[in-house]
Amino acid sequence: MIGKLYVCPTPIGNLKDITMRTLEVLQNVDYIAAEDTRHTIKLLNHYEIKTALISYYEHNEATKSDWIIEKLQEGKDFALVTDAGTPGISDPGSVLIQKLILLGIEIIVLPGATAFVPALVVSGLNTNRFVFEGFLPVKKGDKRRQLETLKYDTRTIVLYESPHRLLETLESLHSVLGNRRMAICRELTKKFEEIVRGSIEECLHYFKENILKGEFVLVISGLESEKTHLVQDEDMDQALKQLIQEGYTKKDAIKYLVEQYGWNKKTLYKKSLEL
Repeated sequence: MIGKLYVCPTPIGNLKDITMRTLEVLQNVDYIAAEDTRHTIKLLNHYEIKTALISYYEHNEATKSDWIIEKLQEGKDFALVTDAGTPGISDPGSVLIQKLILLGIEIIVLPGATAFVPALVVSGLNTNRFVFEGFLPVKKGDKRRQLETLKYDTRTIVLYESPHRLLETLESLHSVLGNRRMAICRELTKKFEEIVRGSIEECLHYFKENILKGEFVLVISGLESEKTHLVQDEDMDQALKQLIQEGYTKKDAIKYLVEQYGWNKKTLYKKSLEL
């Protein structure tokens, strides 16, 4: 029989935030593929789990996934874990999962911890519609271009960020999106968990004066619907250009902007003829 891959979420801070089912899987599979074996061994030792560990991280995904597939085809079961949260969400895992889908090998994803959901809920911002962008690009120009694609989005925006890039990212957010409401969640589930709410300016000022340590989740309000009808002509031009650069046809770009922001279809069509 061919083995199975179990995608197992692990705690994002508090070791108690793990399901009984996940512990059972980790105990009973043949191998655990871990992003950082040094990190995962602490979790396994805490729960007295002795399953064999192998490393599976960003820079060896391509080669290690082939070895894992060989073992799965021999009938071995694997658990896939990352340092924290659910594999494949801004963490290694998607390469292996895509290969297994093509081969028809069974993948079982267990529910469990992930950082962006509690951050979104505790932010106090709109949770009905949101967009998760993970980590923004490192280069300032690339980061700004990605934020430009979100400028007119009415959905709540959720990002991950590291301590040494937080201030630069907040400055970019303010520059591109304006001074919107936001929440910054630091060290979720851990001893020094901290939630900071306010405008982007207020959050930037706070973290210039306070601790820049740990893992950060940023939750930013989308463009308020009443403001979408008050945009300048040049904003409309920019939105059209941005969507077309991303591969939208003019027709699809117009349709998107009409549905998303209620902009005038005839005005958009006239502007599209000038591009």
